Amino acid sequence: MAEQMVAKIVLDKKREGRALGSAEIRDFISGFTHGEIPDYQMSALAMAICCKGMTERETADLTDAMMRSGAYLSWDDLPVPTADKHSTGGVGDKLSLVIQPLAAACGVAVPSLTGRGLGLTGGTADKLETIPGYSCSLAIDDFRRVVTNVGVSMAVQTDEICPADKKLYALRDVTGTVASIPLITASILSKKLAEGAGTLVFDVKCGKGAFMKTPDEAKALANSLVAGAKAAGRRAAALVTRMDAPLGRCIGNANEVAEAIEMLECRSEGAELRSASLEVSVELAALMVSLARGIGLDEARNECNEKLADGSALAKFRAMVEAHGGDLGRFAALRRKPTFKFAIQAMRSGYIGAIDAEKVARTALLLGAGREKAGDRIDPLAGVTLTVGVGDRITTGQQLATLERSADPDGLESCAAQLLAAFAITSERPDTESLIMERIN
Repeated sequence: MAEQMVAKIVLDKKREGRALGSAEIRDFISGFTHGEIPDYQMSALAMAICCKGMTERETADLTDAMMRSGAYLSWDDLPVPTADKHSTGGVGDKLSLVIQPLAAACGVAVPSLTGRGLGLTGGTADKLETIPGYSCSLAIDDFRRVVTNVGVSMAVQTDEICPADKKLYALRDVTGTVASIPLITASILSKKLAEGAGTLVFDVKCGKGAFMKTPDEAKALANSLVAGAKAAGRRAAALVTRMDAPLGRCIGNANEVAEAIEMLECRSEGAELRSASLEVSVELAALMVSLARGIGLDEARNECNEKLADGSALAKFRAMVEAHGGDLGRFAALRRKPTFKFAIQAMRSGYIGAIDAEKVARTALLLGAGREKAGDRIDPLAGVTLTVGVGDRITTGQQLATLERSADPDGLESCAAQLLAAFAITSERPDTESLIMERIN
């Protein structure tokens, strides 16, 4: 009964737009985590936060309370600094598979808890688990062992980490309270803080294929994440990056892993991949290395480029895969399995003026590369491979992309029609812009 009275006071205050006290936030989240405050009251608070917002201090307190709802790690015994990178999610965003091993090759330990895909946003864990044998579901002790021995581990959040966030996110998803910067910040940061990394770098996507559609929204989230991380005593920075067109050539799971390996091998089949995706990867890794080791950004960037060129980053990736039980030889064999494919072609000549990332993502989802709801099975070989990029000159009948799935060709043609609508063909070549829009320190 006492918890119910406390909850009502908190709900009344936030409904009226007043700031909550640190103890009120801590007690509310603790009560919710332990089942003393029911879901309907937590949903009411989430809606009140959506409508009335939170101060920077309130957001920091909410983040801290959610982080402390479960286990959190310390890496004080490691001889090197720690860092991690978080992306808010994009289409074809396989960059974590490059960035985390690259930072580790530069002398930074990277404990990285990642997620699974839902809806239009792909999950790094799903990509990695297309490698036969790779397990993302490590116990905390095993996660710690891989980070200590290899320098980088990418695994999913265990039940011990941030149980409050897991419970709250399930409610937000069904109550229309996902789109709140304080709630987004607390959800992302609580998990990243629980990892224990001393440096956190954020890649906040902006555009048609991102959750944050406008530069102002993306910048607001980036500032909130950086401020929250610093309030928790971490070194932090963020990049706001464009997400209007897919990243690189591949959208899917196994094919994104293959493309990431190409990037680590410093080879690719298209200039767009090298000039855009790799630029963002190096910049984010350099931010991690610069902040974690206390060196200049130019020096960190040069070191990242060197570790890519000499194969050190690729070696780290291979070592991580092996430590997680993965077999890259069997992965190569998986990629050679026959699949059903359907190519789309340009209806007229001109330039690729735009490739709508959201439409490409919806096509990949229909092919089986993603989940409509939690628990759906993913086809690891399903996806889209682009053969042109924004700004390319094309001719009538030229191939634009290939759709692929491992079973059941039914529906490929309708998916192809949807994918064709993602391509805008213009008479003049569009201006090209860097994917990096802004850096937040």
